[in-house]
Amino acid sequence: MKLRIFLLFLFLSLFRAQADVIDSLMTHSRDSIALTSDSLVLRFLSESGIPISDNNKVRLLKSGREKFIDLFSAIRDAKHHIHLEYFNFRNDSIANALFDLLAEKVKEGVEVRAMFDAFGNWSNNKPLKKRHLKKIREQGIEIVKFDPFTFPYINHAAHRDHRKIAVCGRNSSHWGVTFLATLTYGAVIVPILHEFKADNVHNIVNHSEARLLFVGDMVWENLNESAMPLLEGILMMNDFTLLVSRSQKLTHAREHLNELFGKKYPKNFRKEHVEYRKDQPEELAVINYTSGTTSYSKGVMLPYRSLWSNTKFGFEVLSLKPGDRIVSMLPMAHMYGLAFEFLYEFAVGCQIYFLTRMPSPKIIFQAFAEVKPNLVVAVPLIIEKIIKKNILPKLETPTMKLLLKVPIINDKIKATVREQMIQAFGGNFEEIIVGGAAFNQEVEQFLKMIDFPYTVGYGMTECGPIICYEDWKRFKPGSCGKAAPRMDVQVLSSDPENIPGEIVCKGPNVMLGYYKNEEATEQVVDKDGWLHTGDLALKDAEGNITIKGRSKNMLLGPSGQNIYPEEIEDKLNNLPYVSESIIVQQNDKLVGLVYPDFDEAFAHGLKNEDMERVMEENRVALNAMLPAYSQISKMKIYPEEFEKTPKKSIKRFLYQEAKG
Repeated sequence: MKLRIFLLFLFLSLFRAQADVIDSLMTHSRDSIALTSDSLVLRFLSESGIPISDNNKVRLLKSGREKFIDLFSAIRDAKHHIHLEYFNFRNDSIANALFDLLAEKVKEGVEVRAMFDAFGNWSNNKPLKKRHLKKIREQGIEIVKFDPFTFPYINHAAHRDHRKIAVCGRNSSHWGVTFLATLTYGAVIVPILHEFKADNVHNIVNHSEARLLFVGDMVWENLNESAMPLLEGILMMNDFTLLVSRSQKLTHAREHLNELFGKKYPKNFRKEHVEYRKDQPEELAVINYTSGTTSYSKGVMLPYRSLWSNTKFGFEVLSLKPGDRIVSMLPMAHMYGLAFEFLYEFAVGCQIYFLTRMPSPKIIFQAFAEVKPNLVVAVPLIIEKIIKKNILPKLETPTMKLLLKVPIINDKIKATVREQMIQAFGGNFEEIIVGGAAFNQEVEQFLKMIDFPYTVGYGMTECGPIICYEDWKRFKPGSCGKAAPRMDVQVLSSDPENIPGEIVCKGPNVMLGYYKNEEATEQVVDKDGWLHTGDLALKDAEGNITIKGRSKNMLLGPSGQNIYPEEIEDKLNNLPYVSESIIVQQNDKLVGLVYPDFDEAFAHGLKNEDMERVMEENRVALNAMLPAYSQISKMKIYPEEFEKTPKKSIKRFLYQEAKG
């Protein structure tokens, strides 16, 4: 396995060069102007939530003689959009000078629009003279009808003033280049998981209204460009070649990239040329489509304050230094991997190694042995597979079980196992952070027994992602830590220490809402700004959060008892030859859906026809551990792994109506 490291200056040069390409292709609201004298428009802008003055989205100028100098200066500075509405000129010389200047901006590629209201008037006083209208059209200026619901500067909720750029492919340095180039340019990035099916990718591209799509070669093989009609172009992420172009500007920019770059930087690209636009805390940065564990994917709108707060969290609680190493193995299109295997590390100045293959235990150990990372970030399934397949079997032999009961030998065995595990993960890390899904209790108890440096965090895409965390030295086993810095985390319960309640949180990490889905937003974010996570938990006096399950997953027993299927599944997954499971309720009875560990079963001489007998034995053993109201009535075997989200949690909603 060959892993590449990009030096910081080369990385900056590459993504800045890519930003220049994008800059030649697209327009957005940066350095834009809106000119108006109408009180209705002023009020509408004020009520939209966008400040009228000193904001990055639009320079709003009231018309009037004393403002003409400011107006002409603003037009000369505009690089992307000029929108004029509700204006009139009594002085022809001023009007002619204005239109000549607008004509120059059109030639520079600036989008210029003159807008009229729903009544067809150009102002509340006198309509613009016909010769001016004719000149506007002759200069190539678009004339459009003003609509307050689509006017790009005032629809703050949907952030339609930002153009979208989608990226879909495996983890790679070019994925990072595309992400950083998009944000530094000022557009909105739409990361799409490469594991999504083609129809899902098409739907997300269309729903997000993306104009460009950067795609990996393996993803591109299954896509249909005609199913994404809004795209202006599709580029191959491997080498940024142009796959599809529906724009002459795009074609010209890509074919003349070196020429354009040379003209912009005739004396070579130097550090003084690195200049980034200044974003605002509430400005939309990322639309990340949820993994859809409990429903279909929704576009989570994350502002820059969320990216900043999550990155600052890394600086506050983690200890990476410039030059440290990390293996990027979680999907960069998911916020967990993006925030804590890329953005934080890039900000620190770490060397990031991209794991481009499926993270099997063999590949992970190979990467860790070579890279020797200073921090390991993982989902539970990866850690559980490594420990269950490679560690626990060695400790469950009769001899080892006996030796573990002898006090002094016991400690030496634990110390040896701990050291072997640390070396397996590269031998150079501060801690392993586990998050994204529930951690198996048996595995966690084992890690605690050998004093392994691990901790479990808690978060969700809607918080970009962090909500709870605690350093491994202070971590309470079974919990997911305490409220992260700047986050207020509460449990809605009359007795949070003993009665589970829903986790709600508030703080700068929380999303703006779901893209083009106000109804879904209102269901999870209340009027006071609290995000309702849908997770049920306990909270002790020290603030430790212990998750019991999801409120949507909770089942009711025959007498109204609360049944948390995740707790039953945790026990079932520790029984012989069970790889993974789901507990569902059918006709008031609990049913266990099981995907067996066929490899282990066959290695022990079992055959397919033996699996039903083994699972029935497991059902009996499981029921012996459960109260009467949560007994499992039958087991159903699945021949393939359950479909999963990027966090490797099962998409439960797909299996609620399972027959059998």
